Amino acid sequence: DKFHSLYVVRSGCFKTVYTDLSGSEQVLGFPMCGDLMGADGIDSGHYSSTAVSLDTSEVVIVPLASLARLAYECPSLEALLYRILSRELVRVQNMTWTLGTLGAEGRVAAFLLSLSARLGALGYSRCSFNLRMTRQEIGSYLGLKLETVSRALSALNTAGIIQVHQRSIDIVDAAALRGVIDPGAGVPASIA
Repeated sequence: DKFHSLYVVRSGCFKTVYTDLSGSEQVLGFPMCGDLMGADGIDSGHYSSTAVSLDTSEVVIVPLASLARLAYECPSLEALLYRILSRELVRVQNMTWTLGTLGAEGRVAAFLLSLSARLGALGYSRCSFNLRMTRQEIGSYLGLKLETVSRALSALNTAGIIQVHQRSIDIVDAAALRGVIDPGAGVPASIA
């Protein structure tokens, strides 16, 4: 679609998906409350991804022209916009680090810790939550097969680091989960 607005998630959870010319899909992210969607259309004038709601969700539609005017008139809004865009950039950089350096269990651990931190920042439990996304969608996001995600979750469960019951996740030992990512130093602060 032609770009016209940005979308701020007010409630719920989405997945953003890129579909290539052959119809293959790649999950790009899982925007939640407070996250921005649609910024991928600013440069080219067309949205390059599709947002799909994973549960009952609401968005605030913000036409770019209105946002630009308001940001000019209200410096605190401009600063907030920069913070939101910076947060998205850091999230992309962390995903690049995750995909470039970690094996399957590490990727799944990093995903769970990131999701835990995001939910905690929204006032939800960091230790006990339901996955809104399927294992297939998680795999697409992490560059893994569905079976690999399931095996990694099972291995973390068997090790007593997490407890898995269908889509319900309980983080039993967050330190051990961080240890799966990197037993030493070097874990980006936003993942740890």
